Amino acid sequence: MQTTLKKAISFDGVGLHSGRNVRMTLRPAAANFGIWFRRTDVSGRNALIPAHWAQVEQGELCTRLVNADRVDVSTVEHVMAAVAGCGIHNLTIDVDGPELPILDGSSAPFVAAILETGLERFDAPVMALRILETVEVRNGPAWARLEPSDDFEIDFHIDFTDAAIGRQDKCLRIANGAFVRELADSRTFCRQADVDAMRARGLALGGTLENAVVVDGADVLSPGGLRHKDEAVRHKMLDALGDLALAGAPILGRYTGVRSGHAMTNALLRTLFARPGAARLVEADATLAARLPGAGAGPRDLVRLAA
Repeated sequence: MQTTLKKAISFDGVGLHSGRNVRMTLRPAAANFGIWFRRTDVSGRNALIPAHWAQVEQGELCTRLVNADRVDVSTVEHVMAAVAGCGIHNLTIDVDGPELPILDGSSAPFVAAILETGLERFDAPVMALRILETVEVRNGPAWARLEPSDDFEIDFHIDFTDAAIGRQDKCLRIANGAFVRELADSRTFCRQADVDAMRARGLALGGTLENAVVVDGADVLSPGGLRHKDEAVRHKMLDALGDLALAGAPILGRYTGVRSGHAMTNALLRTLFARPGAARLVEADATLAARLPGAGAGPRDLVRLAA
């Protein structure tokens, strides 16, 4: 059955790239409403922005959504991953600025608040997007693919020259609380040289060693080190889930990403929906719903999250 939050929850923080203070509130919504962002600081124009792949205009190092009135919201991927990973289908996300708060650089604070608040269930079925044909996009050594599967799986591969990251591979079936336990607390990461370059371009102004994993060669500069030895690839999987959540329905299929990122995942969705017959919406009965992202996630998984 479709879900929403039992009550509104708010978060205060700074935007990773803008450095601006921002307040974001997740508000319950009715069945079949979907996920929408609302810019509460905007007047005289349409302030509602659908969380949908066709609204993406790729920002640097993040996912940015833009509506027909050119009202935008950026860095939506961590919140969208939390929403999908907790199995929420209907929500209004209010934000009083152009960028969502980064908090600790992961989805963990959003997930903890969502699961502690709880979900309301509607007497309305969930529609899932079943992948029927393999689609793939490539850009040099980077590529991404969606292919048929009875479950939703993410298989990701990265390869960085910095020894603190190096080559990492991970595959995970995203159901039964797996996102909450395995991926939600993995933070965004970058190299110190990238930080310097971004700030020279007016980006990453809100970034700190507390809301991102910063590496320099073999050294992890962030206090406390890594939360997981393979935290980098886990975060890339988190980002992929958030970007795939813009498909408009939970996916039944296998996503493979090799050196992939936000722009490539959106290009993959555009390729998928441009090909008639490559995917089909299906009504999820109880058996099918148990295989969707967010299925089985609950407060008990927060014990693992906090460990």
